[in-house]
Amino acid sequence: MINQEDNPEFLNDFLAYSLTILNKSENSVKEYNYDIAHFLKFIKFKYKLTDVTDEEFIKTIKIDDFDLETLKKITLQDIHAFLQYLKTCYQSKPTTLARKASTIRIFFKYMCNKTKRIPNNPAQDLENPKLGQRLPKYLTLEQSKDLLEAAANHENNSSHGNHDNTERNFAMITILLNCGVRLSELIGINISDIDFENNKLNVIGKGNKERTIYLNNACMKAINSYLAVRPRDGVKFNSRDALFLSEQKQRISRRAVQYVVKEELKLAGIEKADKYSVHKLRHTAATLMYKYGNVDIRALQELLGHESISTTQIYTHVDNDQIRSAVEKNPLANM
Repeated sequence: MINQEDNPEFLNDFLAYSLTILNKSENSVKEYNYDIAHFLKFIKFKYKLTDVTDEEFIKTIKIDDFDLETLKKITLQDIHAFLQYLKTCYQSKPTTLARKASTIRIFFKYMCNKTKRIPNNPAQDLENPKLGQRLPKYLTLEQSKDLLEAAANHENNSSHGNHDNTERNFAMITILLNCGVRLSELIGINISDIDFENNKLNVIGKGNKERTIYLNNACMKAINSYLAVRPRDGVKFNSRDALFLSEQKQRISRRAVQYVVKEELKLAGIEKADKYSVHKLRHTAATLMYKYGNVDIRALQELLGHESISTTQIYTHVDNDQIRSAVEKNPLANM
């Protein structure tokens, strides 16, 4: 929950614009608030508009009194200094710096072009930090099968808490490994989102964009098995349509799903299980579909809900066996 009293009025206006006009999700708007608030605190520190003299305590600076005249003085060099501060003090990764740079660009575009509250846009020529291409981590086919087997076996399984949540956990992991949905998409699934006749599922992805996912037999079987034992009585009113419920009989939380996945990975005997996350299962699903399903890259983009094909193309680089095979199949290979 954003405490608007801690923000200057223009920041709250930007957040409202992002939520309504830009149709950003609540999570994205929270990130915008955190990033811009941190940036404004840094500016007050850099301009010596606060009693705080140590970089370590910049986050304690109050910004509710931040005025437009100070905002007008901000330069591109100030933004660069903020990114340098993040890298130095927080060891922020290039991906994190790129996200914060993007937020700052959107914010100043709003302040300068949309509302005309400032005459010049200091972020107009702001470049994204260069990202070194990193291949996504994913489970092998055998590891994926081991994970599903572990999830299906509830004996001595601590990830099921005080109750037997075998069917629920198995259904969640089956959907993650078969469909490649995001964590937020998984916990957001409602029973009414599922077309049981046509084996389809509607999910709400990034930017509140809706897309259709076709469910295979494994997913439908797992979902139906869970629905047969899903609690019916005592479910919290606002969670009655939620597919996956917690032991408190309300929509399952992000943290609960993350915990379940970590525990199931350990029980499956996956080496370095702590290094795998729910998001890694999304990478796994995409990689397995590309490697074994001969899935067209455009179809994979649609399935994963990627806005840009370049995001999806990373999965074309993860399979060295395919690269080796392609070279060996060159008609000139045996000349």
